[in-house]
Amino acid sequence: MKNNLLSSSGKKYRPSLVDLMKLCERNYFLLCQLLLNKKTGETENIGDQHHFFISEQLTYSIVVKEVTRYTTLIHIAQNQSVTNTDVHHKITQLLSPTMIIRLYHDARMAEVNSSQHIRWLKPRYDYPNEKMHLPDEKQQVNQFLKEWLQLCLQQGQVNVPFLDNDLAGNN
Repeated sequence: MKNNLLSSSGKKYRPSLVDLMKLCERNYFLLCQLLLNKKTGETENIGDQHHFFISEQLTYSIVVKEVTRYTTLIHIAQNQSVTNTDVHHKITQLLSPTMIIRLYHDARMAEVNSSQHIRWLKPRYDYPNEKMHLPDEKQQVNQFLKEWLQLCLQQGQVNVPFLDNDLAGNN
């Protein structure tokens, strides 16, 4: 007999497709703000990278992995400063959050496809399970992405070229 996580009302967890879709729409909007090419106003190309510095010890990087007509695949990772020891570096790499996200331009949604090397997140997991995924793992990971993106937009520092000639004193 499987032991499923029950809510306080005694019912098994059921994912809310509406809530997940709203979250994916929000993540798409936030990612578009981060990925928009400031010089041309066009979308990114394969290999383009963005780095956001939150503090000396904490940075985020976004790398464009794939661009098709209707989708873009990106990799986002948290990078932390490391000491020179190999063991510390390997542990830091293992524990630092990393995600692969697919942006669906026609639907204007961004969905986490992979997180912490877990591929193809299910909408619901029975609990307990062998890998100890939360029943709402997919929702939680997409919520975490939203918080990451908000942090990058609110506190991230990037080099942005100054384009407004009027403000620069060139009338």
